[in-house]
Amino acid sequence: MECLAIGSLPYNNPEDALNIVKTYFPNIPFWPQLAKVSKNEDMTFQFLEGMPSFFVSEDDGFKFNTENEKFFEELEQFFVDYEEIILNNNRELLEKYAISADFSSAFRPFLELVKKCNAKFAKGQIVGPFTLSTTLTDNRGRCAIYDDTLREIIVKTLSLKALWQIEKIKETGAVPIIFMDEPSISQLGTSAYLTISQNDVVSMMKEIVDIIKSNGGLAAIHCCGKCDWSVPIKTGIDIISLDAYAFAQNLSLFHKDVKKFLENSGKIAWGVVPTLDRDALEKADLNLMISKFDKAVNYLTKKGINEKLIIENSYVTPSCGAGALPEKLAEKAMKLTKDLCESLKERYNDN
Repeated sequence: MECLAIGSLPYNNPEDALNIVKTYFPNIPFWPQLAKVSKNEDMTFQFLEGMPSFFVSEDDGFKFNTENEKFFEELEQFFVDYEEIILNNNRELLEKYAISADFSSAFRPFLELVKKCNAKFAKGQIVGPFTLSTTLTDNRGRCAIYDDTLREIIVKTLSLKALWQIEKIKETGAVPIIFMDEPSISQLGTSAYLTISQNDVVSMMKEIVDIIKSNGGLAAIHCCGKCDWSVPIKTGIDIISLDAYAFAQNLSLFHKDVKKFLENSGKIAWGVVPTLDRDALEKADLNLMISKFDKAVNYLTKKGINEKLIIENSYVTPSCGAGALPEKLAEKAMKLTKDLCESLKERYNDN
């Protein structure tokens, strides 16, 4: 069992953020997203570089500028580039779709840290395609998910962002783990998205999952709300990541899918340490975290899933990113995550 972190941290410089990563997650370092450094590191905005004709409106909404000739010119070139990169393995052209230093102050220092830690694994991330396509709109304010072309642009752009990270992380000698942050799939099936089919969402995610896995990475999906976990499992994902502090019982509703997932070497990242509930985090200690973890696992064992199977395929994480927390509380969450992981390692190794 190892510990992971979800991504965002509240620091205003990469050095402090990476010191946290090195201190608490040396075995699987993660790339910290630092929105306090720049709004370009916002979870959504960070992955829009290179996407054909998007712009930020006056109300800070993200929009595709689909009503001018530039959009169609960029769109044609984008699809040509994508085919050249994916089908012909043109890694030089992939640099055109890199995440620049202006959009990630910590990524390149993170790669150096991975080398220094001699880590076997390292974690990157992208925003999930469903979340992004329900956030971006066209000029008329219509969600991109309802437009086949815009949806395809989003999926393929995110695939390139994931692939670029994979190539860079592999250069350090580590195996890349790429998380898709998909908070919006908790809304799938609600009145807000009744007309969106589950199959379409699975297809969007699966395209990216396939790119990640076929290029030597592990693919993960994180949702910090209640979720139909059969959806990400159908994509062929390697790791599902949940807020196990608040929503562990929700996972057990899909115990048949989860059992098959674990039997096929799928992993669960248990977000036991609360980051979304500041009061809960202030009161949290190691004993409470152990109790929360045990309770989360018991929801599955009561459904007939073998405890050993669960434990052997588990990671420990915070419940979500810590970017909105005060620095001291964010560090407490990271330390609790590490301490919980070490405590569980000791317990299960003794048995």
